[in-house]
Amino acid sequence: MKTLFKSAVAAGLMLGAAPMLPVAHAQSSPVVPGLAVADLDAAITKSAAFTTAQAQRPVTYKAQIDNATARRNAISAQLQPLIEKFNRDRQVAAPNQAALQQQAQQIQQIQESGQQELQRILQPAALSEAYVQEQIEEKLDQAVKNAMGAKKVSLLLSPQAILAVNNTAYNLTDDITAQLNTLLPSAQLVPPQGWEPRQVREAKAAQAAQQGAAAAPAAGPQPQGR
Repeated sequence: MKTLFKSAVAAGLMLGAAPMLPVAHAQSSPVVPGLAVADLDAAITKSAAFTTAQAQRPVTYKAQIDNATARRNAISAQLQPLIEKFNRDRQVAAPNQAALQQQAQQIQQIQESGQQELQRILQPAALSEAYVQEQIEEKLDQAVKNAMGAKKVSLLLSPQAILAVNNTAYNLTDDITAQLNTLLPSAQLVPPQGWEPRQVREAKAAQAAQQGAAAAPAAGPQPQGR
């Protein structure tokens, strides 16, 4: 989820591979006008909407989290004797490789099915996290523009685009967080019924478009009978 907003903002506002900035060697070093650095991931995770949702989610989805914890403990208890037996059997002088393979497959199957079960149990909480993230991402572009305008920044760089910066005057991350707090003081924690994350919606739309194109009749005039 974190990479979704980066591509949108980076296209219009940030340069992922910009020329290296001169490194400031002291806090009192002069600041290059119009340049700044911002960590958009940090700006989002420090925002009030994000931190409040993180605190509320364990309470709102306590039943699902408790259920997942209980099932995780039960799966671990089921696996423990199987793993111990597997380790004992493979340490004998002449281990039965076929039996070891069957044991390993059984352990792997339990682990995979258990992971899928835990994901199903925790899906409401995961959707909540994605829903909050998407609400904040929708305000991120405007927050970046507002922060850049307030500080008269014309070029905003990602931390990965420079070697080092030793002057906090270049850092626009907190300014972007402040703008996010103004634009979105809080986010809705529980998504609407049937809501799906953006990447899922986009994937379904692309698939539907492909299916529609494949089903469309071939263009061009059709032969007419005499």
